[in-house]
Amino acid sequence: MNLTLFAMGSQGDVQPYLALGAGLQRAGHHVRVAVPENFVPLAAAAGLEAVALQGNVQALMDQPELRALLARGNMLAINRYTSAAARAAAPVWAQQGLQAAQGADLLVTGLGGLAHSVGEKLGLPVLEAPVVPLTPTRDFPAVLLPAGMSRLGGWANALSHRLVRHMMTQQGRPAVVRQTLGLPRRAPRTRRWPTPPTLYGVSPLVVPRPRDWPAHVHLTGYWFLPEAAWTPPTGLDAFLAAGPPPVSIGFGSMGLRDPAATTALVLGALAQTGQRAVLLSGWGGLASGELPSHVYAAPPLPHSWLFARVSAVVHHGGAGTTAAGLRAGVPSVLTPFFGDQPFWAGRVRALGVGPAPIPQRRLTPDLLAGALRQTQEGALRERAAALGQRLRAEDGVAEAVRHIEAYGRALGHR
Repeated sequence: MNLTLFAMGSQGDVQPYLALGAGLQRAGHHVRVAVPENFVPLAAAAGLEAVALQGNVQALMDQPELRALLARGNMLAINRYTSAAARAAAPVWAQQGLQAAQGADLLVTGLGGLAHSVGEKLGLPVLEAPVVPLTPTRDFPAVLLPAGMSRLGGWANALSHRLVRHMMTQQGRPAVVRQTLGLPRRAPRTRRWPTPPTLYGVSPLVVPRPRDWPAHVHLTGYWFLPEAAWTPPTGLDAFLAAGPPPVSIGFGSMGLRDPAATTALVLGALAQTGQRAVLLSGWGGLASGELPSHVYAAPPLPHSWLFARVSAVVHHGGAGTTAAGLRAGVPSVLTPFFGDQPFWAGRVRALGVGPAPIPQRRLTPDLLAGALRQTQEGALRERAAALGQRLRAEDGVAEAVRHIEAYGRALGHR
């Protein structure tokens, strides 16, 4: 088959689709990915043909206005800000998405409605494959809403999923895309193809499959790229060998409102616990300035390599980073900012592989030090190691490829 995968967002959002695309390509299919322009080199490194979608997510996250909104954790205000950026880019995305889908037999997409509009324009089926659970269920509220909503009960949980799906679809500005593509304002309700499976790049060991999901919805397991040869930066190997395993601390794609203050906070917590640490600079600029000898400042590097060499990981709770931390089999301390991050923080706590999460806006040296001490508890470490072993035995990419190939056969493709 010829497939085009649409992936938007930060690196943690995009990388699973590169893993899925690489798996499909290994299975003999031709794969093209449509990704934000700053991730085209990452796609090329995975051996995939890429079409750039206008926009640099890192540059957007670095805007002072958005940094301030992230610090407050106001999801509605964040959504308004990012929706304005999406509205401006939507006409160009429509044309670039059309280009990316040329010659495809099937479109595979995560969040957003771009692929659906492009598929309608070209007469192509679309298979949804997000990395966060979006199918309505009574078991838990939508992942982009406050976790406290679960106290309202099953009916509110199911309704919240529908509201969030509508919000996420609208964020991609489908009306602007449809107008650019010359489509009617509303998509037709008739279905031309068999019902596609909905695939979630999430492990059922982390999110148990809800009993009220339809049969065509599947949790395949996480989508990880194969391990590749990688050389650590100068001094990192020596630092790791110079003492007990350090903790890894970093906040990924989150723009920090005051990187120097956050670095000082982290150093204050480490001073209390006496632990060594690797600080990942991320997009927020953590670890700026002079650091003590028991702390190593690292540029972006593969989580799969680092997390296997540390005693615990502290991070923002993005879906990709959470998956990497759990797979490494070490305790996780989550400090969520917004979006789906509180959901993953709640799952880590419920699984007993990390202490209670600390929302970023409430993070203090004392709270972080307390959480770091908890990561050294024997029972917690044993649970984290056992879960990591089971996750490493999964092959989510192969499971997803199996479902996609089965649907391709139903469509008449080999």
